[in-house]
Amino acid sequence: MSKTHLTEQKFSDFALHPQVVEALEKKGFYNCTPIQALALPLTLAGRDVAGQAQTGTGKTMAFLTSTFHYLLSHPAIDDRKVNQPRALIMAPTRELAVQIHADAEPLAQATGLKLGLAYGGDGYDKQLKVLESGVDILIGTTGRLIDYAKQNHINLGAIQVVVLDEADRMYDLGFIKDIRWLFRRMPPAAQRLNMLFSATLSYRVRELAFEQMNNAEYV
Repeated sequence: MSKTHLTEQKFSDFALHPQVVEALEKKGFYNCTPIQALALPLTLAGRDVAGQAQTGTGKTMAFLTSTFHYLLSHPAIDDRKVNQPRALIMAPTRELAVQIHADAEPLAQATGLKLGLAYGGDGYDKQLKVLESGVDILIGTTGRLIDYAKQNHINLGAIQVVVLDEADRMYDLGFIKDIRWLFRRMPPAAQRLNMLFSATLSYRVRELAFEQMNNAEYV
């Protein structure tokens, strides 16, 4: 595929949920970047994806589009509680978590799915207030997510979609134990849509994908 930023592939060419396409087009997104054109056919077919992508390649919109489409196309579990998010997006830093949340807001407004944000440093009570009203998609850093889970402010038993962004940086920053702790509290890999993105698909990142994902396709 050529190294141009956009491909000939349009979002509207995929069998995406109409509200998702509408939200993308409202933001001026019509054509896919290469990583989006590679990942979306797989995630829309329910396949797990491990993608090699740097910042600025459109990877965030690739996993957000996939996440929103999946939640709109699949019912939540029957006895889901208010403290059970349906999707979890893990990021290595609060800056990245905040950026992902900002990118997700137009999709949330268009679809009615609720977003939550959880990161360390400050805003504990403010973040908690949002979580207590119930969220569909929770975006956050691992330490704060564990903190909320240990206090039962969130329960991961109803998770249907998981995204691990910048997996290589998760390793560099020593968050792998945290990630495994969170995964152990979710339904099994085969019952979720799992996505991992990393600037490098090193041996250790591939090992994590093998361990926590269901026969992931590498793109």
